[in-house]
Amino acid sequence: MAEPALELTGVTKEFQKGKERVKAVDSVSLKVEKGEMIVFLGPSGCGKTTTLRMVAGFEIATSGKISIQGEDMTNVPVNKRGIGFVFQNYALFPHMSVGANVAYGLKARGERDADIVRKVQEGLELVGLAGAKERFPSQLSGGEQQRVALARVLVMEPKLLLMDEPLSNLDAKLRIHMRTEIRGLQKKLGITCLYVTHDQSEALTMADRVMVMNHGRVEQVGSPFEVYSNPRTLFVADFIGQANTLKLRLAAAADGLATAELPGGRAFEARVVDGAFLSTGQEAVLVVRPERIAVRAAAAEDAVDTQLTTRHKAQIKAKVLSSTFIGSHMEYLLGLAGGEAVSACQPFTLGDRIFAEGEEVLASFSAGDALFLPA
Repeated sequence: MAEPALELTGVTKEFQKGKERVKAVDSVSLKVEKGEMIVFLGPSGCGKTTTLRMVAGFEIATSGKISIQGEDMTNVPVNKRGIGFVFQNYALFPHMSVGANVAYGLKARGERDADIVRKVQEGLELVGLAGAKERFPSQLSGGEQQRVALARVLVMEPKLLLMDEPLSNLDAKLRIHMRTEIRGLQKKLGITCLYVTHDQSEALTMADRVMVMNHGRVEQVGSPFEVYSNPRTLFVADFIGQANTLKLRLAAAADGLATAELPGGRAFEARVVDGAFLSTGQEAVLVVRPERIAVRAAAAEDAVDTQLTTRHKAQIKAKVLSSTFIGSHMEYLLGLAGGEAVSACQPFTLGDRIFAEGEEVLASFSAGDALFLPA
């Protein structure tokens, strides 16, 4: 078996805050394979940047072990780890040309002039800035400055590429463009990359795997599809995308399935999150994504009220509390019988009916689109 490109084992970081010792990172363990892009995702203060800085060597772990390609790097200085770091603010030298910025690390490493010239040209071509060698950072757009920062790191041929919220200073449209370019470059070069963000869209579109963090701990590690479709905790369900949560008392639970009574009084069965133990009578939370809830007019269904919900299909009477046109879809906030409110995203095409505030509707979803989690 080949050594992982990076392995974290029980990595912990404590800081002194007044008279208290605070754990910014709490026992993080992770294996990263060569060529993988792992995105650290979580809210501000969750420990994702501190974890990245410990991998880089800017922070020293209080306990635990950091191995890069099988070598223990826990206490090794930054310049001996063979990593490349792209900062949030690009950290370009304003008085140097683009070419000089890209060449800086190579010169500091003592490489030959001919090799530096060649590598700088190759690096700028790689990021699409071959003609910008003589320009200065102030003459570049934000996206171009980000590309220069990336080229400066790539020419050093690092074992690991670390990126700390590199797109946060760009406007929304440019962020989408740049995340596609960065992901394309990473795959083309086959470089192992750790990427920190609090933007869920970046994480889901760029990562091979996502590590979701909260209060210094790892909540879940998995593919974008896995963490979105099979969240293991309520925090992950709510932080990755949007999630409707209904707190219900279980009428039955066995073999990875649970049954509960929905608002309106009908029994509904759905799967239980992998590895969770739920029992009859226990309180649990039913999670349903807004885009999985269909909204239809209620009038045509009134005559078949007794069939509104089967064991595997829920149809709940609701009232539209708000109705918002987004362009590609409608966003509805729906009030249910028990006082709960759920969000629904309905795809929109010209000619579709738009439900107004106050209208009675049916909110429906299937068992395959729902999941029970421990409360």
